[in-house]
Order: sequence, then C-alpha cells, then structure tokens
Amino acid sequence: MDSPIVSSAQMREAEEAAFARGVKVEALMDQAGAGVARAVQEFFPYAGTCIVYAGKGHNGGDALVAAACLKRAGWKIDIRVVFSEEDCSELTRKKLQALRETESGMDLGGPSPSSPGDESAQLASEFAALRPLPHPPTIVLDGLLGLGAKELLREPIRAAAKEINRLRHQEHVFVFAVDLPTGLNGDSGETDPEDCVIADFTITIGFAKHGLIVDTALDFVGRLEVVSLPDLTASEIVANELLATARSLRSLLPRRKFSSYKNQFGRIGVVAGSEGFIGAAIMTTEGALRAGAGLVEVFVPKEIYFAVAAVAPAEAMVKPIRSYRDLPETGVDAWAVGPGLGKERAPEILKLIENADKPMVVDADGLNALAAKREILRTCRGPRLLTPVKFP
Repeated sequence: MDSPIVSSAQMREAEEAAFARGVKVEALMDQAGAGVARAVQEFFPYAGTCIVYAGKGHNGGDALVAAACLKRAGWKIDIRVVFSEEDCSELTRKKLQALRETESGMDLGGPSPSSPGDESAQLASEFAALRPLPHPPTIVLDGLLGLGAKELLREPIRAAAKEINRLRHQEHVFVFAVDLPTGLNGDSGETDPEDCVIADFTITIGFAKHGLIVDTALDFVGRLEVVSLPDLTASEIVANELLATARSLRSLLPRRKFSSYKNQFGRIGVVAGSEGFIGAAIMTTEGALRAGAGLVEVFVPKEIYFAVAAVAPAEAMVKPIRSYRDLPETGVDAWAVGPGLGKERAPEILKLIENADKPMVVDADGLNALAAKREILRTCRGPRLLTPVKFP
C-alpha cells in the first residue's frame, strides 16, 4: 500500500495505538533495526565496515539493532556512542550490551563498562581520532537523533554530526540516516544551519515524514526508503498525502502469463527529442518500457530519426514524422510529451496537447509551450498530468 506522509504527532499517535494493542516498544525497535539493515544490504550486498553513531534515545537503539543484524551478515561494526552509557535510555543500553556480548572483532566506541562516567565532551573530542578507514564499502549509520528532535544541534551531537559529514566528504563513506538525518526537522524540513548530517540514503521508519519530502531537504535526505513495521498500521492515520514507493507501485505490474504479448499491455506514444537532444527521447522511451508498457512508439522529426533509431532500445518502434499535428489520429493508449522538444514546434505541440483524447503526461518543453497558452488546459479532450512546475 502507499505510505502515508505523517507529522511527528501522527507518528506518535500510531505508536500509541500500537502500544494500546499490546505491542512492545522493543518489538518495534527490533523491526525497525532489522529493516534498516535490510535496506543497507539492498544497496551494499557485500559485507564491509559500518560505523554507527548512536545517540541516547530510541533512534540510537534502532541503529544498534541494525548493527547487530549487519554483524551477523559478516559486516565489521564500529560503534560510537556519543553520551555516557548511564545517560542512555534503558532499551538503548540493552541493545548496546547485546552487542558487547557478541563475538570479538567489534570496536565499541564511547563509554566502556570500566569507565561509565566519561564526560560527553571528552567523547566528542575522540571522534577526530578515528583510525584510518578500511577498504570500501564503508558506511555510516546516523542514529544520533530521532523524530521530534529540533533542528538546532547541541554538543556532543553537533560534534558527531560534523564528524559524519567529514567522513563523507574526506573519506568518501556513504551515510545512511536512520529515520531522518540528524539536524533536520521531521515536520518542516528545516535544518541546522551548519552541521546537519548530509545523508546519501535516509531509511525512514514506519511512514514517510513531512520534513523529508520538502524541496529544501533533498540534498540532506538523499535517496528515501521507507521501512514498514508489521506492528505499526496506518489505519489510525488520516493522511492528506501519500508517498509512492516501489512497494506500493508493485501491484500495478502484476505477473503476466507466459502466452501474453506486447499489444495486451498498453501502447505508449512518446513525443520527445530534437537536434542536440536525442537523449531525452531515449530516456523517456526507456522509462516507458521499464514501467511495463507493452508497445512503445517514439515519434521524432525526420532530421533526427536515424540518430534516435540507432541507439533506441530494440523493443521500441521509432517512427519519423513531418508534423506533430497528425499524431492524435494514431491509436496510442497514453502519451508522454515534452522532453527535449525545443521551442521550434511549440504550436504543433500545443495542438497535440489539446486534441489528443487519451491520457497524457506533459513535461519539459511541453510545459514551456503550455506556459504561453495555459487556457487550452480547459479544453483538452483527455486527462493531462503536468510534472512539477511553477508557471510564471
């Protein structure tokens, strides 16, 4: 199913509803940590080194569970706890102790049993003394702060976030944020002005959070993955927005019979590309095929036909045209119009957008053509989907 996009308050409500049904906090933590570990292994299937920065709350516990799962899969784990152990939550301490009881070969940074009273400031000063990183793949798990934390960072969290960014920039490690990057507000997407963690991947727990999908958060969130929790349901959540994920879209591509053939699975008309921009036509075609279209026809001006036909996927049918005005008469089921078209044939493209009676996605130069004559959207013969755009 689609993942609802929730606020901090809605996430807490969903958790409280789970607890009321008898679900234990530790059960959710174990599910979350296991999901984070699976997501890591999807991107890095071969074991490497994982450096875990753990805070004192349950976000740190999620990261420690993920570390334990990766350890069992053969990863070398390096744990950095940024607070004294006595300051950590009971459940986080339990997960840390469980890691200590595993086999040797794991470096548990932060406070040790023999020195539980270490000051957090002293711990922060040790971040810069990390030994040289081993051969790739090396990743960092950011488990410093969870949902509900403010974007303005305090020590020793700030020092840890700064060290994570240094490792990413100087040592070229990949950063996985657990639930959300430290220093990013889960509701607004606002970030610490100096040291917000820059993640390559954000593995958010349960449901997508509002702050992760705002435009200003993009460079801090990286690729967003949602780890669903079996014991956390969306039935109690009234969501105004849904996040489309690979999991939620999978039902649109059911398994096909072995006897099936291309004409049974939709005919897509691609109108894209011009001189100097044939890549736009190729990428649009590949996208249509990958999305499951049975038959993809690519309509291009005669002057670029040979260039496009030479590099187009073998499954696509590339067809030269003299004018886009004739295209509404063809028997396609849906249109993809706009990428790389340029401005020379804007009047013809406007006629196509207005007259085609089938669904159409309008993008790029198709939108540029529409910007000067938006009123035709009221008279289009079929439904139109506009890619994100701000008209002047």
